[in-house]
Amino acid sequence: MKALIFAAGLGTRLRPLTDDRPKAMVEIAGKPMLQHVIERVAAAGFDDITINIHHYGQMIIDFLEEHDNFGVNLHISDERGLLLDTGGGILKARQWLDGDEPFLVHNTDIISTLDLKAFYDYHVEHDALATILVKERETQRYFLFDENDRLCGWTNKATGEFKPDPEKLRDRNLREMAFGGLHVISPRIFPHLERYRRQEGEKFSITPFYINECKHYLIHGYHPDTDYQWLDIGKPETLAQAQQLLDTGNISR
Repeated sequence: MKALIFAAGLGTRLRPLTDDRPKAMVEIAGKPMLQHVIERVAAAGFDDITINIHHYGQMIIDFLEEHDNFGVNLHISDERGLLLDTGGGILKARQWLDGDEPFLVHNTDIISTLDLKAFYDYHVEHDALATILVKERETQRYFLFDENDRLCGWTNKATGEFKPDPEKLRDRNLREMAFGGLHVISPRIFPHLERYRRQEGEKFSITPFYINECKHYLIHGYHPDTDYQWLDIGKPETLAQAQQLLDTGNISR
């Protein structure tokens, strides 16, 4: 199974820790966050992994070589010339992700106990263009889903925005869910991303793509019934919280 790990971020929220290293190489519990994600993804059966790089990218390359690529078939999607954001990053890595099987996309600053294989299997069962991990948690921006967990749009609570069809979305009883930083995506997405890139340019986020395309293609939300731990460790307060969870064994190392 294939996976893409986003490791190209600048890590501005973690400065000064990221002044001399990529965010992916910031350590928690004695390991870089990238290593935690690689090991968890590989343990779930994903043995063909692509990692994108930008900020201090050579440090990531050297780290992976020192650890023999953690025993997986590994590819580097090099964005050191231009950081492409999430949508552009997925498209940049197309040569390793295209084919007949879906692929997992995992942010390097997300640590969780989510059953990744169950997530993947859910996507396969529903044959969506993309399946996105979502959670009921407090934030300002939410994806909106119908009773069948199909993505219908997006809202920003701070500004009152609704997209893509404000008049249609405001009066619907839709479930508000926050994005969890993980997706499973069908390679069928690539022609649509190519078209979107021609409109938006090389650098673009996957979120507005999902919002624009959910009218035309099946994009599912995934929120398992089983409880699991989830943390965005891209900011100092949650980095410290993740350290505590790992030290106490509540999230396995």
